[in-house]
Amino acid sequence: MLRTIDAARRPVEGDEDEGTPVSVKIRERLLAARRRFNANDNIAEFIEPGELEHLLDEVEGKMKHVLQSLVIDIENDHNTDNTARRVAKMYLNEVFKGRYVAQPSLTEFPNAEHLNELMIVGPITVRSACSHHFCPIIGKLWIGVMPNEKTNVIGLSKYARLAEWVMGRPQIQEEAVVQLADLIQEKTQPDGLALVVEAEHFCMQWRGVKEMDSKMINSVMRGVFLKDPNLRREFLSLLPRQR
Repeated sequence: MLRTIDAARRPVEGDEDEGTPVSVKIRERLLAARRRFNANDNIAEFIEPGELEHLLDEVEGKMKHVLQSLVIDIENDHNTDNTARRVAKMYLNEVFKGRYVAQPSLTEFPNAEHLNELMIVGPITVRSACSHHFCPIIGKLWIGVMPNEKTNVIGLSKYARLAEWVMGRPQIQEEAVVQLADLIQEKTQPDGLALVVEAEHFCMQWRGVKEMDSKMINSVMRGVFLKDPNLRREFLSLLPRQR
């Protein structure tokens, strides 16, 4: 029998439920609060200090079982000796970080000059992973904002940080763009908001049909961008053509 380390059973120090996997504790809090915890949801508020490191240990232990079920000799293969740990760190601390950390802080400023002209931010590089196969989604994002005198102004880098936070979860592109639009709408309250994402999907390139040249483009239009076709055309005409 292959030797394994079940990190899922490693207890959190001082926890009265010693031996209970930390994922179970987090899940129980979510269920008690009747909160959804789908792949593209943020669950940071239900993770207590110190638990994320223990969750990393747990994922590492489960990942070792996956490698063993793939009939990989992780005890003697130097190439996969620490793969389970690397994968766990990649998921929790990098590509799916948007599930486990709180929303980045934003510095908001009043629209003191009463700006009311079209503003476009982009291209912002977005990186995510499809929730169907956990394959990368990588592309570009453009954001159009039509402010009003009551609109909160946020720094340009904050749009990128919000995009990274939302996209850093297992997603499908269509839902991710709506989720990001909802967040920006809530934070800035503009007269109009437009988002366009163009991305490559490795679940289509690396597997399945193995189509290397296709991209997915989708948009969300809110407020005056939805009502005013001239403004919508102006926004779209100013986006650089990706060829």
